[in-house]
Amino acid sequence: MRYNRRYALGATLLALAFVAVACGSGGGTTGTTSPKGTLTVGVSGGFAENQIVAEMYAQVLEHAGYTVKRQLDIQNREASEPALKSGVIDLKPEYIGTLLLFVNPQASASADPAQEASALKPLLAATGITLLNYSQANDTNAFVVTKATADKYHLAKVSDLASVAGQLTLGGPPECPQRPFCIPGLKTTYGVTFGHFNPIGACDSATADALDAGAIDVALLCSTQSVISAKGWVALEDDKHLQKADNIAPVVRTSVDNAEINRLLNAVSAKLTTENILPLNKAVEIDHEDAAVVAKKFLQDNGLLS
Repeated sequence: MRYNRRYALGATLLALAFVAVACGSGGGTTGTTSPKGTLTVGVSGGFAENQIVAEMYAQVLEHAGYTVKRQLDIQNREASEPALKSGVIDLKPEYIGTLLLFVNPQASASADPAQEASALKPLLAATGITLLNYSQANDTNAFVVTKATADKYHLAKVSDLASVAGQLTLGGPPECPQRPFCIPGLKTTYGVTFGHFNPIGACDSATADALDAGAIDVALLCSTQSVISAKGWVALEDDKHLQKADNIAPVVRTSVDNAEINRLLNAVSAKLTTENILPLNKAVEIDHEDAAVVAKKFLQDNGLLS
């Protein structure tokens, strides 16, 4: 999923200004440089799931002897992609369907992650970035309403919004009006045009809180966001298949990539599934556990720090 994720231009520039600062998180940065070198792990959005997976990458690399810095407060892909290409960060978790459309807005996203990865690899390679193995963890975009709103307007599918959307306010990331899977896609695929749009954030608590408070009527959230089930909200069925596969995968600057980094990060991908990432998100989003601690336990439980 990943529409990606918040703040206007000023905040994006601010994020870039500070992106060189290692943003330590739980796992820590070693005090001396390893002979293997230093790698900076970043994110394409400051939300729980992205930070958990980024911590997994950081910790397996640290365990293997790399010095790792963290930049886990990059708020959107508009900031993280230039940071990756320029070498300010060296790797990050990504969502392959959304990244494909970001790199090439005319690309055909698919429900098949293998097809998306095949299309994405050469596009990234041309810019000096390597796509590693995608995981089975698929986090797509979800248009979510409270049960009260679903009952009031008889909403079960996204297509049900067409006749009532003019009365409703959509909340989501500021990028939503430009992203093909968001406002433009709703209009062209579903004939849905909302009366108002409230730019808030992406896959974070602010958008969920706005929905809970009634400040917005429909929220664009991530399908693996734990608050959806915790609140008993309704994720509207994407009955015309606007969304695409958004499996999580590592992307690495080709100039720093090597066989060991590939092996370590691909091993993380091999263990991640949609089912097992849900409780990790809940631990951070609802139980307020530290992302680094949650990531470390997952890695230990799955034999990735042995």
